[in-house]
Amino acid sequence: MAQPLMPHATASWLVDNTALTFEQIADFCGLHILEVQAIADDTAATKLTGRDPLRAGELTQEEIERGQGDPSYRLKMHKEPDQATRTRGPRYTPVSKRQDKPDGIAWIIRNHPEVSDGQISRLIGTTRTTIAAIRDRTHWNIANIQPKDPVTLGLCSQRELDAVVAKAAKAAGLEAAPQDTRFEGDREALIEELRKEREAHAREAEAAHAAELAGEAAPGGDRGFVDPFRS
Repeated sequence: MAQPLMPHATASWLVDNTALTFEQIADFCGLHILEVQAIADDTAATKLTGRDPLRAGELTQEEIERGQGDPSYRLKMHKEPDQATRTRGPRYTPVSKRQDKPDGIAWIIRNHPEVSDGQISRLIGTTRTTIAAIRDRTHWNIANIQPKDPVTLGLCSQRELDAVVAKAAKAAGLEAAPQDTRFEGDREALIEELRKEREAHAREAEAAHAAELAGEAAPGGDRGFVDPFRS
């Protein structure tokens, strides 16, 4: 069932301006009845500003009156809200991470010079002017830019970075770096080997500790040290 564009705000308006039951409001807005109860009691975590579903075209006055007259009636959406569609454009980066973009760009330029400015622009979500300034070391903040892995910074995923690097390397005619496949498909054996080594070291440490305790408990104690002042 379609829901209002802003369910909580719509529920707040319906609570304040209609005689609909909490169950009817919860069903129409796609909320739990306890959420509607919290809104009505003004105990919700966030203070909400009501949104009029009549002005939005999601309900009609006749539909509300029909629901008020029959508590078992379920309100029907008059007009579904338009679905938000993202237009093609630059990659969106949260404000908190935008200051990290120059560091990520510098890392790609240093470690993968074969990647073009256009590819970096699409991967990181920045302009070619910024990339060119960092590449030419004419960026206004070049003194504070420190190359950092864009994956670690959260600017892209490892899969996206690998795909861009592989595509750029193929276009430049570069061979991919050789990979160590000695342990490929043998992860369990490697883990088992490491576990055995760890257990062996633990047994050796326990044996050494036990021998040390036995030496201290022996009569006369340790004879390795002779007191020169003792007659």
